Amino acid sequence: MVSYKDLGLVNTRDMFAKAIKGGYAIPAFNFNNMEQMQAIISACVECSSPVILQVSSGARKYANQTLLRYMAQGAVEYAKELGKNIPISLHLDHGNSFELCKSCIDMGFSSVMIDGSALPYDENVALTKKVVEYAHQFDVTVEGELGVLAGVEDEVSSEHSHYTDPADVEDFVKKTGVDSLAISIGTSHGANKFKPEQCTRNAEGILLPPPLRFDILKEIEKRIPGFPIVLHGSSSVPQEYVKIINTHGGALKDAVGIPEEQLREAAKSAVCKINIDSDGRLAMTAAVRKVFVEHPAEFDPRKYLGPARDELKKLYIHKCENVLGSAGKAE
Repeated sequence: MVSYKDLGLVNTRDMFAKAIKGGYAIPAFNFNNMEQMQAIISACVECSSPVILQVSSGARKYANQTLLRYMAQGAVEYAKELGKNIPISLHLDHGNSFELCKSCIDMGFSSVMIDGSALPYDENVALTKKVVEYAHQFDVTVEGELGVLAGVEDEVSSEHSHYTDPADVEDFVKKTGVDSLAISIGTSHGANKFKPEQCTRNAEGILLPPPLRFDILKEIEKRIPGFPIVLHGSSSVPQEYVKIINTHGGALKDAVGIPEEQLREAAKSAVCKINIDSDGRLAMTAAVRKVFVEHPAEFDPRKYLGPARDELKKLYIHKCENVLGSAGKAE
């Protein structure tokens, strides 16, 4: 058993309380490797933002659970080396079983998500409650989910979305004891979040997705006032990255994301954690493809992963400063 406190990590309880009070959201950036982790920490230190290092089940398998633990501990020390002891949480994204959540808790995670949203309601309640009861013994915070997001990202996949029913949230929170709740109000996983026929085009011909269901969010806030709400699938899919990828040998079609102004509006509410994964993948891929096309003789990984890390850092600073409002909140 490894305690996250011994690694210098924090859980999300204080983070979320401050975010709700301050009208901003904590960035939850997914990472799989060293360059992504370096970019996240250096960006959040530079703009003084708290951060959640988010690890999916697939990332855990890819990177190795032991290495991930030491990378998270290294992230804490790296932030100090850069001059700021920002709050850092290590969070399991979309845990799909009690066993996986328990393993992460035992290996030093400070927060876990148990995603029983695809299960019948009573089974979701029972599974979430079981994880909460175990996690709270070690002061680990737990995120649950009601509603289903469409799209594909890592090992999470669903063809259809189901909006969260506000009538369920109070009962779910009360019965499970969760610390935060992921809801479905129109965000979606992956880079291809919406089909073209679901979108409209603006004067420049850019596809615009259906607006988020802020009416559902407001009703949920009424029913569980002040309770931490989480948005998954919140990448904006910057079209400049899509263009770089496609003009340098890529084939991304109909990649549409969530407009950043809608995410900024959500961050001013009880939404205090916003997950961003695909945007990081796009930034990294765009930078790598550009190097490969412009310098085809290059074979040193540092020469293409370095620019990818720099582009990621730029993206994360932008998200903290201009979208989530978390810059300066680590003081």
